[in-house]
Amino acid sequence: MRKYLLYIYLGAIVFNCGGGSDDPEPTPTPKNPEAASLVYPEQNSECTTGTNVTATNSTVEFEWDTSTNTDTYELTLKNLVTTDETKHTSSTNKISLELLKATPYSWYIISKSNSVTNTAQSQTWKFYNAGDGVISYAPFPAEVIAPVNDANIATTDKVTLDWNGSDVDNDIAAYDVYFGTTASPPSFKTNQLESLLEDVSVTSATTYYWYIITKDEQGNNSQSETFKFTIN
Repeated sequence: MRKYLLYIYLGAIVFNCGGGSDDPEPTPTPKNPEAASLVYPEQNSECTTGTNVTATNSTVEFEWDTSTNTDTYELTLKNLVTTDETKHTSSTNKISLELLKATPYSWYIISKSNSVTNTAQSQTWKFYNAGDGVISYAPFPAEVIAPVNDANIATTDKVTLDWNGSDVDNDIAAYDVYFGTTASPPSFKTNQLESLLEDVSVTSATTYYWYIITKDEQGNNSQSETFKFTIN
């Protein structure tokens, strides 16, 4: 009789241990979105596929590869002449925007998720939206490399001005450098062949401003934004 009761007791234990648990499955940790890869308009290109809307505007379709863990995309578009920026949201990897013709733009994509606050940014590409009857295009406005804009630099008496120039037609001829202590700096160096100017004299406790005029072989030119830095 005791053995019989013992078997019943052990069987109950095995049954209870082997039963399913009422505990819920752990919630997976949300993953951060990954950066998108840009497709079109291509880097440093002339965009000629836009649909004409008016004599001055055309509609261009932007495209990028879908990125993982992403619910929405935010396209930031910058007019490189006026420096105005606009932001546009899409739930797919395409969006059509109306742009000015014969105008340079830059663009990048921010990948966003509904589950996390972290985002991911793509590369930034530049292009010219084609203009009617335009044979050659002005260079893209130069981009600063160093000193970065609004930089605070430890006390020194020399700096190197470094920038990047690019052109759809690949015919950049020279650069004019404007540099000084006023917000509208004077001409400092003309017909600079390299996108680098070394050993520029500076003094402590002074803010400097500078910009670049990029010139091409067709006589076209473009002006960069005005950059600034401070020597502590």
